[in-house]
Amino acid sequence: MSETLTLIGHGYDVHRFSQQFNPARPLILAAVELPDQMSLDAHSDGDVVLHALCDAILGAAGLGDIGEHFPDTDAEFAGIDSSILLKRVLASIAEAGLSLVNVDITVIAQVPRLQAHRSTMRARLAELLALPQQRVNLKATTTEGLGPVGRKEGIACHCVVLLRSCG
Repeated sequence: MSETLTLIGHGYDVHRFSQQFNPARPLILAAVELPDQMSLDAHSDGDVVLHALCDAILGAAGLGDIGEHFPDTDAEFAGIDSSILLKRVLASIAEAGLSLVNVDITVIAQVPRLQAHRSTMRARLAELLALPQQRVNLKATTTEGLGPVGRKEGIACHCVVLLRSCG
């Protein structure tokens, strides 16, 4: 008789804003390029949403973290599109006999305002994850001007995922 496992993972990521906007490194969140003239400092494309999501999935599966799989010291990952990293993470859990049930994401940013982009971001995430949109939740909040995010120094993201296994 097989037992169904339910596994929960939490991920977190943060990146600081670059001192100047770099058109070659536009602001990308949830695999969506935003029109705001802001860039994030990062080894990859700096997509804090996908990075937190990867960490949450890896954590739920007991497969370590994003830094173990895609170290920022490896030239292979310099400037890489984070959706490629997510695809590799999803392949890893599929190999382990796990499937994604739902995701709940909270972006913490004083700037830019994300409400106008929320539905596009959510649709893109659902597409990447092969999940119905109702199982992909994306929220955005500010820190009311408190701390580094409140001072507009960067963006942070928390993500919680649920995985299921039959084994």
